[in-house]
Amino acid sequence: MSEPAPGAVIVISSHVIRGSVGNRAAVFALETLGYPVWALPTVILPWHPGHGPSTRVTIGAEDFDRLIDDLIRAPWTGEVRAVLSGYLGAAHQAEGVARLVEALRVKNPDLFYACDPVMGDVGGLYVPEATAIAMRDRLLPLASLATPNRFELAWLCGAELDTNTAILEAALSLGPSRMLVTSAIPMMQGSTGNLYLSGNHALLAEHRLIDNPPNGTGDLLAALFLARLLEGLNEERALQLATASVFEIIARTGRRGADELTLERDASSLATPMAMVQMRRLIHPGQKRRS
Repeated sequence: MSEPAPGAVIVISSHVIRGSVGNRAAVFALETLGYPVWALPTVILPWHPGHGPSTRVTIGAEDFDRLIDDLIRAPWTGEVRAVLSGYLGAAHQAEGVARLVEALRVKNPDLFYACDPVMGDVGGLYVPEATAIAMRDRLLPLASLATPNRFELAWLCGAELDTNTAILEAALSLGPSRMLVTSAIPMMQGSTGNLYLSGNHALLAEHRLIDNPPNGTGDLLAALFLARLLEGLNEERALQLATASVFEIIARTGRRGADELTLERDASSLATPMAMVQMRRLIHPGQKRRS
């Protein structure tokens, strides 16, 4: 008897010609773990902007909406199990993503939507404020899972997040039932952490900090954590594996001296990571409120 198909994932994010960020990272990770992927670019770039100025081709409003319409009426939508959105090229694209998620949920109420609100880092917003607002107001309310970094969560909540308690409180207030926050406050010196909050768990996954990691780690983590949840793993194991994979790939990329994640050489790290990750259970802010 053949194995049942795992279900397709629609990934909507940036596409770079050279490099491993946005769709390039997410699609590779999901396909390596066995998921068919439908990939829709929001913007096309020769390389990540961090490498220097380059041409930017944003998928315009009319074309993007027509592509979304095509996906909504596609005869294969029954294959789709999840949607993952990342970097948006313009504010209007948030409405298209929302329309797609809403239409697919009419056919499949269990559709999983992971929103990675890619908008900035410690240096500030690197998308127009209108785009960030559109992600906040239109996409996050639909999300089954959100995966902001700590700066993005602070911007979304309008608060400074200097402790993990503050991060957990902010995550609880924002709305999505599951939230994975990268660049959380580590408990071990020389480490960094991914902080996860759901109705069941408040978890911190820590690993050794590696200076100047390549771009794309957030895109990679969001895709890997989504894949592990769709696989049916419990949240703690899914977080441990996703964090271990990203750490292992960052470490290996650094040893090679590469300026982009070397995913093509590290498929084994995606499937069966061996890196050690420190897992901690934290006090759930919702449980504190109920007590």
